[in-house]
Amino acid sequence: LPLAAPGCLGDEQRLEVRGGRVPASLWAQRGLRKLYLSGAGLREVPAELGALRHLRTLALDGNELMEVPEALCRLPRLAYLYLGRNGLQALPPAFARLQSLRCLWLEGNFLARFPRALLGLPDLRSLQLGDNRLARLPAALPRMAGLRGLWLYGNRLEEFPPVLLRMAHLRLLDLDRNRIARFPDLTCLPALRLLSYDHNPVRQPPSVGDEVRLVGEGAQEFMEARQERLQKPPVPPLPPPTGDSPWL
Repeated sequence: LPLAAPGCLGDEQRLEVRGGRVPASLWAQRGLRKLYLSGAGLREVPAELGALRHLRTLALDGNELMEVPEALCRLPRLAYLYLGRNGLQALPPAFARLQSLRCLWLEGNFLARFPRALLGLPDLRSLQLGDNRLARLPAALPRMAGLRGLWLYGNRLEEFPPVLLRMAHLRLLDLDRNRIARFPDLTCLPALRLLSYDHNPVRQPPSVGDEVRLVGEGAQEFMEARQERLQKPPVPPLPPPTGDSPWL
């Protein structure tokens, strides 16, 4: 039963649920665009979810889901999906049907392999995979050409994944709390604007373009020195030698 009366604002529904049960009346609201069921103790989601075909935002984070509900993969307009802090170990192949998805939060699950279904979502822009168990990334990652933000903090990466050097459109990359001891030259990532590498066993900040903000050990000093270098006036060129020069 609802802990309190559901808050309904037009096409948005926020529910507080006790005992992992969602009121059956919810599934009759076919025009619903936003549904928040965070921390509701849900172990499964009824098949009726698939009837909410206008849904654009769905929050199921902080529940007890062991697998992605099949009905979820039948939501053609879903753009923002929050599945963090559940018990997920994989995503089903049908997840690739969510072609409208732009933002996916999967932090705090038990993913040991990068879900292959995500490679079929070229328009996904933000992917949150922090606090999982990933040790490597697939070579086909550049298929996700729309990706702009990638969060991989708190995983099991022991080296910088070389495939990331081919993600030319990536703007934000978070690799905090991994086991990466060496970073390659990252100036080949022209779109990169934020790199977080804190709590990795690196001895110095990675080499990045002048537009990139760094977060990690030694980053502040590095950026201050870079700013000072960039603000220095250029040294004027030496005048051309004349015929009277004693060195000619």
